[in-house]
Amino acid sequence: MGLQARLDERKRLGLFRSMSVARNNSRVLNLASNDYLNLAMDSRLQSAGIEALRQYGCSSSASPLVTGYGPVHKELKQTLCRWHDFPNGLVWNSGYAANQAVLSLLPQKGDLVLADRLNHNSILYGVLRSGARLIRYRHADLDHLEALLADHCNERRNIFVTTESVFSMNGDWPDLRRIAKLKERYDFFWILDEAHALGWYGDRGQGLANELGVDGQVDLLVGTMGKSLGSQGAYTLFRYDCIGDYLVNFSEEFIYSTYLSPASAAIAIEAVAIIQSSVSLRRQGRKISKDIRHSLRGMGFSVAEGDSSIVSIVIGDAKKTMQAGRLLDSRGILVGSIRPPTVPKETSRLRMSLKATIASEDIERLLAAFEQVAKEFV
Repeated sequence: MGLQARLDERKRLGLFRSMSVARNNSRVLNLASNDYLNLAMDSRLQSAGIEALRQYGCSSSASPLVTGYGPVHKELKQTLCRWHDFPNGLVWNSGYAANQAVLSLLPQKGDLVLADRLNHNSILYGVLRSGARLIRYRHADLDHLEALLADHCNERRNIFVTTESVFSMNGDWPDLRRIAKLKERYDFFWILDEAHALGWYGDRGQGLANELGVDGQVDLLVGTMGKSLGSQGAYTLFRYDCIGDYLVNFSEEFIYSTYLSPASAAIAIEAVAIIQSSVSLRRQGRKISKDIRHSLRGMGFSVAEGDSSIVSIVIGDAKKTMQAGRLLDSRGILVGSIRPPTVPKETSRLRMSLKATIASEDIERLLAAFEQVAKEFV
């Protein structure tokens, strides 16, 4: 099938994608971006970025193995390690690059990777590049995971288990305490992606594993700086120096890219400092999430229990989902309209990325708009 034919097929199915310029309008309630703590426009982060621009310039201008790795990048890595209590780590240009590198390089041919079926695309395709055997267990089904571990635990190969903490499209999470218990029984290497839990959970915002007291059993943690931290880039933290050395020597994503800008690194450092003391803001955001979910279920929507920053409202049909998104847009509310292949077929949904700072009058406006969506699409 030619290029145009494939595009036409996507249009026919209601799955065609195109870009539009995001609106920067104070009257628009933006619940489509992942700025969960509303830090992206925070004056303290802006000041940190401006100072870094003055001191280091606009670009790192080189790969980290040439001259791109500067003092502010080193400080950021040290800050992240202290925050999560990990001995070592690496900073990356994006979460996609971090997951691709880790999952394509650490598992080797002959190893086994057990991955949640709804893991992010970057995790899936990283594993597929590795040459390791991939088995996807049913989403958040730890009975299935345990059965697979029991079946393969006596094989003479390395076993990796990889999952997100808070899932990016569902806003739910697996029982991390049970995964930690499984790790005590079965010898596997645990890779946890905390991208959507940072800032929202943890005693100092370190994520869901910290919230549940199992962060000490995670072997490799992936975090992002482009969501709650209001900056850009990502990081991986690990307990063995050889992992960092291996990634630095063999990761094409790390070796052959101009490094993260110094301003982005400085902004992330400031964000971590703010997040660590934002206990009441985290509590506020989680209460808002519970209250909104309760209201949406009362309107007849299928919404999961929980208190994460991601509220997923499954509509089902892709075209109806786009129509519902446009209706909300007409009311000045932006949400994500998510369709296959990002989510499984017949599970198209509206995805809200809540902000912990959302005002009560905006919540009222949001729920009034969803009442209209319920009348037309539920």
